[in-house]
Amino acid sequence: MSKVMFISKRRIQWYIVAAALVVLGGAYIGWQRTQAATAPISAETQVYQLVTGEFTSTTENGKQLEAYVFAPDTLVVKKGQPVELRITGVSGQSHPFSIEGLGVQGTVNKGKTTVVRFTAEQAGTYPIICETHNDPKTGIPMVGYIVVQ
Repeated sequence: MSKVMFISKRRIQWYIVAAALVVLGGAYIGWQRTQAATAPISAETQVYQLVTGEFTSTTENGKQLEAYVFAPDTLVVKKGQPVELRITGVSGQSHPFSIEGLGVQGTVNKGKTTVVRFTAEQAGTYPIICETHNDPKTGIPMVGYIVVQ
């Protein structure tokens, strides 16, 4: 025995309105999330895009090698100008990091972009060091460099 269900036009209209509200709400939430990354930047701010990378390889004798990198690994910035780094996690779940000498810390998570800002007042070379991958005994340390001129 089969059942036949009839849906009134009024009920279909309510379903359409509910679906439209869900779509509009999702679009609004997605738009709000992108606003933080597109906040106004002064004309003098130097903006750089970086990614995290992970590479593995096996040697002829079966030893597993791992390397984690910031790419690009070296940035040249101007002394006294604001800098914004947008670091996107491509590989590895989490990369807590610090930029020695600049007092900058953060964490990059896979699939997310972390934004850090600073102004370097002194020329020099400042390493970006991943706190998770910093021991040469467990693999190649994950390090990048900021050169301030």
